[in-house]
Amino acid sequence: MPDVVDTYIENREMVQPNHANMLDTAHGGNVLKWMDEVGAMSAMRFAGKSCVTAHINQVDFERPVQVGDIALLKAYVYEAGRSSIKVRLQAFREDLRTGEAEKTTESYFVYVAIDEDRNPTAVPDLTYESERGERLREEARSGERTRQ
Repeated sequence: MPDVVDTYIENREMVQPNHANMLDTAHGGNVLKWMDEVGAMSAMRFAGKSCVTAHINQVDFERPVQVGDIALLKAYVYEAGRSSIKVRLQAFREDLRTGEAEKTTESYFVYVAIDEDRNPTAVPDLTYESERGERLREEARSGERTRQ
């Protein structure tokens, strides 16, 4: 059975002018696309199957990501149902020179595992065997509750 820690994925995107709006910051649609992609990767790593986006919770754009900045995306599975998979997603503005990161966006997505005929299919149980896994799960659940 997969553990929360096994589903953790980070990805980075350099924000280019073609990703930007008229204010030279990352267009919200691009940020959501990047979050959805890394979230799907996390869900697929967990399920071992293709996964599709079923639900996007409230999305909070807390601060912009400027052209030239690095968008750091983090995702991990924190809960699973029969075929559904809940993923916590966060985006950060990262300075590669210093390693400093500032949270810019957060949300919780639900994916559904599908079979080769694109029908929902069962996923394995999610485990929380490490201290880090339990902490990640609790952080996600707490954050999700405050957004409802």
